[in-house]
Amino acid sequence: MANDSASGERIFVQAIRRYCAEHGIAVDVRAGGWLIAMRRGNERRFAFGYDIGLNSAIAHRLANDKSATAEVLTLERVPCIPHHLFLNPKLGRNVVGAGWREAMVELLGGNPQGVVVKPNEGTSGRSVFKVTTEAELDRAASEVFSMSAGLVISPYVAIEDEVRVVLLGDRPRVVYSKQRGTDWRHNLDAGAKPVLLEDGDVRAACVKLASDAAKTIGIVFASIDVVRVNGEWKVLEINSGVMMEALGKLHPDLVQATYDAALYRVFGESMSGDLSPSP
Repeated sequence: MANDSASGERIFVQAIRRYCAEHGIAVDVRAGGWLIAMRRGNERRFAFGYDIGLNSAIAHRLANDKSATAEVLTLERVPCIPHHLFLNPKLGRNVVGAGWREAMVELLGGNPQGVVVKPNEGTSGRSVFKVTTEAELDRAASEVFSMSAGLVISPYVAIEDEVRVVLLGDRPRVVYSKQRGTDWRHNLDAGAKPVLLEDGDVRAACVKLASDAAKTIGIVFASIDVVRVNGEWKVLEINSGVMMEALGKLHPDLVQATYDAALYRVFGESMSGDLSPSP
């Protein structure tokens, strides 16, 4: 299949349009494609952002909160990168407390290789800063707090590999590595390239870890980023919204089939008719 890039619509929106057209489901795209209403008969479903509507409210909230995700995974002894939460001081001393900056500086001091400062809720790699000095820490915190209610600080680690696993239930639908470009980050928006992983020990280890993480927070449809640090795989983050824009330009049929399978789950259990995923 070919994606209609000339339309300017996200691949996510195009995939929903295609599935619904093939299965007699009415689609109403609003808010520039960020809200999609789908209707067949008396049943109505919604997609919002990159969330297709399969996850529970609590799983969605945990996945969207980097600090909460790390806390829950740590509780269940699922290997992960720590994310320490700091609330925006504009929320007030009664909420934030008085020693937030000192705690940040202490974290920096405990990680001589540096720390990473970023918003607590996902931003596709934007407003992510590597920090090695107090001055850089203050600048990064000011930048993130200017657009976020909270930030997280993680130890800077030398990531040897990063892999994204897209899970639907207990099945891995897509597994690919992120080949970093000139940036120190592995974000696709920062120039990294997705490369599908062949079957083997690396793929199996990443899928196992991602599945453990998904089960821990009870999420059904998610993309899970795992990283290898000092030879050990750890969870970096869980994304409730499954974005595959970069991958869709290289492997459109795989991306369409993945969204088809998810939409089948959205509609198949409550509606009659032929809603099976397209091949």
